[in-house]
Parts: sequence; C-alpha cells; structure tokens
Amino acid sequence: MDAIEAILTRTSIRKFTDQPVPDETIHTILRAGMSGPSCVNARDWSFIVVRDRGTLNKMADANGRPAEPLRGADFGVLVCGDLERAFPRAQEYWVVDGSIAAQNMILAAKALGVGSVWLGTWPQMNRVEALRALFNLPETQVPHSVIAFGYPAEHPAPRAPEWEEDRVHFEKW
Repeated sequence: MDAIEAILTRTSIRKFTDQPVPDETIHTILRAGMSGPSCVNARDWSFIVVRDRGTLNKMADANGRPAEPLRGADFGVLVCGDLERAFPRAQEYWVVDGSIAAQNMILAAKALGVGSVWLGTWPQMNRVEALRALFNLPETQVPHSVIAFGYPAEHPAPRAPEWEEDRVHFEKW
C-alpha cells in the first residue's frame, strides 16, 4: 500500500483478532515512528511496547474508558516525551514530536495490514500520572499517548476524503 492510500483509508480500529503480530512487523512500525522529523532532530521520544495481557489491561485502566481497545489488542505502545533529549530552548516541542511519531506508527501499521487506534493521554494529567506510576517512569519521561495495535476484527469504511475549500488559503487569508 502506498503512503497516500494509507493516509486516505486509515480508520480507527477498536476490535482486534487473536492473531499475533510478528515481532518483525512491530519492529517496522517502531522504526516508522522513529523516522519522523523532530525539533532540531532531538528524537525526544521513547516507546514502551507492551504485549502482556495483564499490563495491557492496567494500561487501559490508567488511560481511562476510551482506552478499552487495549484489552483486546495484540500489543500497545506508550509514546513518551524524553525531556532529557528535548530541545533546551523549547522543550515543549516534545509534544509535537511525539504526535508525529505516533502518526507514523499508525500509518505504517495501516500499510502493513495492522489495525490501530490512538488513545490520547497528554495533557490529561490524571492519565499521565497513572501511566507514569504504572511503568515507574523517571520524571524525564512524560506519557504522551497510547496506541493499541492488532489485526482488525472490524473493517469500518473510511470516511470519504474531504476537501474543505474554506480551510485553505493561498498567499493571504
């Protein structure tokens, strides 16, 4: 699947089959996350990959009701901002960099036939602190988002690509 097709046909998958995702596929998804741009190439993210069913359930509890898809996922990824690597003069770019990494992983998964759903964490501090405690994260690692991955057990139709003319401006407002 080419990049444009993956972007235009991506859907949020919340139900997964029991088929395990091969380690090589997970590695490719993570490499895609690491391949996005980051502020001054700081690469100020880190990932925790979870396959253990008990830990996936605890992640779902920590991240709240919208994170229920983790309970059926083959694996989950906690994307964290690494403040030790963040650009010192604008540390808050870690949030953007984490978002880019997450989106790259979601698009790579789509291209590889793996379903995913992004489950927001930052800036809901109750979720941030619950995940920080669950994984015993140092203060320099800030939970950004959780992504549930697995082979799709549902196939929702993608929304038709929309062109919103009123959102695009050329040369001036």
